[in-house]
Amino acid sequence: SIAPMSRVMKGGLRSQGFIVRAGGALNKHRFFSTSLSVDQLKGETVGVCVSGGLDSRTVSSRLQEAGAKVIGFCADLDQPDEEDIMDVKTKMAPCGVDTFIVDLKDDIAEMAFEVIKAQARYDGGYWNTTGLARAVTVRGLLDEMQRQGCTVLSHGATGRGNDQIRFERYTNVLSPGFKVYAPWRDPALLKEFPGRKQMADYLMSKGIEASVGAKKRYSTDANLAGLSHEAEDLEFLTTSSRIVEPMMTCWPEDAPDSVEKVSITFSEGFAHIINGKELSPLEMMREANKIGGRNGLGMSNAMENRVIGTKSRGVYEAPGMDLLGYALSQVYQTVLDKRSSDLFAQLSRFVSGQIYDGRYFDPSTRAALTAIDMLASRASGKVDISLYKGTAFIDSITNVPHSLYVEEFASMEADEGEQEGLDPSSAQGFVEVQRCEAIALAKAGHIQARRKIGTDGED
Repeated sequence: SIAPMSRVMKGGLRSQGFIVRAGGALNKHRFFSTSLSVDQLKGETVGVCVSGGLDSRTVSSRLQEAGAKVIGFCADLDQPDEEDIMDVKTKMAPCGVDTFIVDLKDDIAEMAFEVIKAQARYDGGYWNTTGLARAVTVRGLLDEMQRQGCTVLSHGATGRGNDQIRFERYTNVLSPGFKVYAPWRDPALLKEFPGRKQMADYLMSKGIEASVGAKKRYSTDANLAGLSHEAEDLEFLTTSSRIVEPMMTCWPEDAPDSVEKVSITFSEGFAHIINGKELSPLEMMREANKIGGRNGLGMSNAMENRVIGTKSRGVYEAPGMDLLGYALSQVYQTVLDKRSSDLFAQLSRFVSGQIYDGRYFDPSTRAALTAIDMLASRASGKVDISLYKGTAFIDSITNVPHSLYVEEFASMEADEGEQEGLDPSSAQGFVEVQRCEAIALAKAGHIQARRKIGTDGED
């Protein structure tokens, strides 16, 4: 059953009652503005999503000052920018906050595999590794928060981006009675801490060591599947994407001057053998990241459409996703017929948008993924690839039991003997049927042989 939601907050707007079905029972709730302020959290047990940084420590300390019990939670997503994830506990300790590190490494690997199978790239054709990580993070941390008796989840997303939507929507669908506090949408905290200097001063006034630190040229969000670089200097389209110093991959000129061969075997859309070694999803992602990364794969620049309607510019790294995704795409091309390929492309685009929008657990997403499972059930085979300075070249596609590619049908050479190849003369009827349509279009004036290119300066 769903725990009762809190009373309507001061200044909140009531709406009509809504029926929510959970655990086989119908539960009626009044839905209202869910905006919480720091002063309304007295007596609550707040689970704060922490990184150990200035924001995390400031929010945690301020919540305790307001009378809330604070427990920290951090997701271990095999982040490549964290030398030791346990350092987060050490950084949060001076604030009087006990922090739980939740091991979600296998979860993020399995989610990455799901996205690769769906070929779910977002705007500009990049792997939206931050979006997929939010589904894993909220599901994993929320479970642990509930075990520790928390009543509120607090996240550090700003009111300008996508993550606020993802954190809160995932909390809403996974635990409708759980409250969410967004400190960087709380007018009180925004007024009290307009910048990092004020945060550092606040912590030092409480005897907690803190510093603003050097200004960064961009911010980074990292997990096993990839890295997202954005904000600061990258917000200007006159800034080159090459200011980014890759952490998982490398720029092409820094890749080796020799070709590296790699062999990947898939079973029903999932990679399970690489260079002869059978690996778990986590091991496979780590190995693919190493191989793709040292060869300069997976670097992209995108001007994406945010959930809130604005444009955002980002530079992304996902070498393992790129390597495995490209190899799998070749198997799909081998086993899917034209209409299945068209359907797969629609499903893939839909799933990528759903993940980006924080709707991974929605029934429509699950239905689309189930359809993809059916299409991927024939996607088994071995792909051999050559990698060179950011580019992948296909060497061979073999052991594909459900391949639709028949050499005799595809050959331009004359058939030999009794082979079931295509008789060129049998195409005559098909060509004549096409001719009828073409002539009808031409005689009706529907055909435009040339189009005007460019402009003459007139409106």
